[in-house]
Amino acid sequence: MTSKAVTERGAAVTPDRREAADRPVPDRSVLSGARRIVVKVGSSSLTSIKGGISEEALTDLADALAHQRNAGTEIILVSSGAISAGLAPLGLAKRPRDLATQQAAASVGQGLLMARYTHAFGAHGVTVSQVLLTAEDFMRRSQHANALRALDRLLNLGVVPVVNENDTVATHEIRFGDNDRLAALVAHLVRADALVLLSDVDSLYDGPPAHGAKRISHVTGPQDLDGVTIGRTGKAGTGTGGMVTKVEAATIAAGSGIPALVTSTGNAAAALAGKDVGTWFSVNGSRKPVRLLWLAHLASVEGTLVLDDGAVQAVRDRRTSLLPAGISAVHGHFEAGDAVEMVSPDGTVIARGLVNYAAAELPQMLGRSTKELGETLGRGYDRVVVHVDDLVLV
Repeated sequence: MTSKAVTERGAAVTPDRREAADRPVPDRSVLSGARRIVVKVGSSSLTSIKGGISEEALTDLADALAHQRNAGTEIILVSSGAISAGLAPLGLAKRPRDLATQQAAASVGQGLLMARYTHAFGAHGVTVSQVLLTAEDFMRRSQHANALRALDRLLNLGVVPVVNENDTVATHEIRFGDNDRLAALVAHLVRADALVLLSDVDSLYDGPPAHGAKRISHVTGPQDLDGVTIGRTGKAGTGTGGMVTKVEAATIAAGSGIPALVTSTGNAAAALAGKDVGTWFSVNGSRKPVRLLWLAHLASVEGTLVLDDGAVQAVRDRRTSLLPAGISAVHGHFEAGDAVEMVSPDGTVIARGLVNYAAAELPQMLGRSTKELGETLGRGYDRVVVHVDDLVLV
């Protein structure tokens, strides 16, 4: 008789695998002893249209985070609220729709927000810094390497970096759209132990809480949320994502090796202490390069490449680069370096990637080998259309 154990399905399990299977899955209690945590707070938790920045809410949050920082945990705060904080000083009744006015409000509000954070954290002897990011900082390795180096140094110096999207210079094409997914990428960038997403709702529910819905305490994967209706904007009406983008961000993090907790800002101290609050998203995937996460979840798709069946198998099943011979049609207007989707003949999206040619160049290349293209069109046309290192399956 062998030393292997046998599962109910008859598959052999080695002692090492059995030990791994018996190992407890980390739960929210790991937060109390985490080395590095990214915390995201939403606009609706910090500001309102009538009152600007809520001093009480911001101070309570700073108290909780500073306590954790002074206990030895490195904290990065991803904070929304710059645009919302700038509404009242500019005499605006609600969040503007046009980008230029949003940028103006952010320019005014960011300074106000940082001044409050500096004062609130300073009461605990903690220094804060302002870090503004755009999507471009995650598109290129050199830029996100610089961002990581700066954040690492700030953390080593005992600083709490306060990160926000750079609303003043962002454009429609490169905007994240919400800071929840930005927080998920920052968590990966700094190799955080966990991501905590704070809003004005204490947990995820299986329906409207006012109608007697039950709290969802633990999510092990996307299948746990089948049939669950999730709301959008927060109660204050000043946010951009609501619970939908928090769930998306938590799902991105958990699917890429980082556990996440979704709860209310009022529960921040309890959450960081590892208590049973909010909804815990346990890890269900391995860590991935931050640039591929950006490509999968945040890149602005500029066009579509229709693949034949052979190319679908090569890209999806054999994980190879996309060659011109496997493309049957091109849609959209894009330049070299833009993000495109790759779809099967029936229109199913199988991957996203950074294309090496402009849309105008590709029609003459379809169905032809790279060798033939190099000989007839010249040097440079013998490259792949999308390199496997710039491609992510979806």
